[in-house]
Amino acid sequence: MEEKWIEKASGERVKFEPEKLRDSLFKSGANNELIDKILKCVHDEIDDVSTTKVIYQKAYKLLRASSKKLAGKYRLKNAILDLGPSGYPFEQYLGHLFSFQHYKTQVGITLDGKCVTHEVDIMAEGEDKTLLVECKHHGNPGYKSDVKIPLYIHSRFNDLVNAFRRKGDERKFECWIATNTRFTQDAVDYANCYGIRLLAWDYPSKGSLRERIELAGMYPITCLFSLTKNEKQKLLKDDIVLCRQLTGQPELLNNYMNEKKQQRVLEECESILS
Repeated sequence: MEEKWIEKASGERVKFEPEKLRDSLFKSGANNELIDKILKCVHDEIDDVSTTKVIYQKAYKLLRASSKKLAGKYRLKNAILDLGPSGYPFEQYLGHLFSFQHYKTQVGITLDGKCVTHEVDIMAEGEDKTLLVECKHHGNPGYKSDVKIPLYIHSRFNDLVNAFRRKGDERKFECWIATNTRFTQDAVDYANCYGIRLLAWDYPSKGSLRERIELAGMYPITCLFSLTKNEKQKLLKDDIVLCRQLTGQPELLNNYMNEKKQQRVLEECESILS
């Protein structure tokens, strides 16, 4: 194949590697025959220098023509990006993800530290430990959270734990930082040094955000192409973030669309979750 180049979201320019696209299509559940067809079409249609966004859009369009289910799963990373712009839907979404793992979760709470008061994105209480989770949502897929983030969050975490200890609370506490993009290497090094748990789209290698979502089947409503952008924002504003919420309570859609549209949305939800 003729050599082509890709400009990533970060601005970096790299060679187009079909195997990376193949891997992402395979993870969505596409078979080899469909993957080969999409790879050929994408390669033939893109310019000598293209962008990751253009390649994604072309692959997604071809995949959607073949299968709603595969298209929804392929769109997962972009669907998580769409849990904004406020970031609160992302916190709600992660709260559901921790609840699935049998934690009792509270989202968007205020707690007193030893010295000052703090807003905590997620407090997840398990049988043997309690997680204090800070969420960092970004609309730019090329953005990386640098070392200043764990430095700042670690100091807040220590102030909160010191307040719990003064009250005689001897529970085990863990400091977590979750993002939908990535961390810089300095941020990872600092977190590893102080026992801070980082969760990113593809980090850690075992138990990444993507892996947790797929294992739990926690697909956000932003995966759905049957919903308009405006409809998604209205649902998110009312704390409806999961396809699973819609299939479990179809009546949630009554205030947003007519019955015919509801049926299309529910069919797509069921297809993705099947």
